[in-house]
Amino acid sequence: MGCVCECVTWRGRFTVAKYWADDDLRRATPYEVIEAENLLLTAGATAMWNRLAGLGAVNAFDATNGRLCVGSGTAAATIGQTDLQGASKTRKLFDASPTISTNSFSAVTTFTTADANHAWEEAGIANSASGATLLNRVVQTFGVKTSSVQWVLTGTLTLS
Repeated sequence: MGCVCECVTWRGRFTVAKYWADDDLRRATPYEVIEAENLLLTAGATAMWNRLAGLGAVNAFDATNGRLCVGSGTAAATIGQTDLQGASKTRKLFDASPTISTNSFSAVTTFTTADANHAWEEAGIANSASGATLLNRVVQTFGVKTSSVQWVLTGTLTLS
């Protein structure tokens, strides 16, 4: 008797929606939207398994600890990385609790005119303001954010 195995696929996506500083985000249409797929990092996978098994003191990727991160690093994403690679990095709390829906986790962070005003070449999801665990990482030129704009970063993880 043979075994039929189905593979589970990790799909990660970051979306940056860009708004002018004077836009009301509830009604405004972004002037640009950029999307990119990302890589699950070894440390991130280990953190998920440890949380699932109740092992160790791994912070949750939740409204208290969860952060969307952006940085200026351009080094290729590799599974062994544990942090963003650029000299300029910003980690900011999720706007609210992540949403879970049909095999999907989604978190949103609004970077206002005062936040992360540097080149956005990489992004990730972390569970602490510094150190701790970087779950995933993408390398993508999103642009250079300045104080005249506010950008909304959404990180979505899906298992299918």
